[in-house]
Amino acid sequence: MRTGFHPARLLVLAMLALFILLPLVQTVVLSFLNTLPRDGLAEGTPSLINYRNIFASDDLRASLVNSGVYVLLNVALCLGAGLPAAYAFSRYRFTGDRHLLLALLVFRMTPPVVLSLPIFILFAQVGLVNSPIGIALVHCLFNLPIAIWILESFISAVPQELDETAFIDGHSLPSFFLRHLIPAIAPGIGVAAFFCFSFSWVEVVFARILTVTGGKPITMAINALFTFQTDIGLVMAMTVISLIPGVAMIWFVRNHIARGFTIRA
Repeated sequence: MRTGFHPARLLVLAMLALFILLPLVQTVVLSFLNTLPRDGLAEGTPSLINYRNIFASDDLRASLVNSGVYVLLNVALCLGAGLPAAYAFSRYRFTGDRHLLLALLVFRMTPPVVLSLPIFILFAQVGLVNSPIGIALVHCLFNLPIAIWILESFISAVPQELDETAFIDGHSLPSFFLRHLIPAIAPGIGVAAFFCFSFSWVEVVFARILTVTGGKPITMAINALFTFQTDIGLVMAMTVISLIPGVAMIWFVRNHIARGFTIRA
């Protein structure tokens, strides 16, 4: 039995890895280079000036805080509302339950730009424009169907006898959720949190529309850096920083994600 890779196959894999990793490597390298002559540094000089300028800018610091606020709030809202909704779809039967779940998933497939104008008008009337809370709410609107769909499948995999035993032991529904259901479906919660975080962190349509003058997230802050004389190093430094929360999210829920996809498979 032959083992190992054929040289041609290794070459193809190496070229593919280079194609995938080269932009990331280039981004990291450029973030540590001074790409504009300033502060006595020549162009191309290695330094930390780009990262220093990020934290010296009120607007860029605010964009980091805004992104963190609305993404974490979006995840909390999706899990807080999605868990009881998923439990209802899993454990109870009512007229049109499967159709309603399907309708929620179909709604998630709606292009965000289609609803951008009515959402902007509505949020402007209630004072949620230029606010991270407004972005969190509209992201929750689109991410909640995904959270319900993922959590419902995990809850359905838990034997209903667990519910009955807990209720016989005197647990209330909130107590059952906290002590029994959440630990039993922790992988599913990890998967749902990962997707809600990812969709919210990279979404730009509503982030652009709902932040006209203030409350801009990191995606809009990066977009604003593209000017007639773009500071490439500063843009790359902001890009590197924008990758850190995603990497941290994957690190913290990595075990749950691996188990979750195995269970769903």
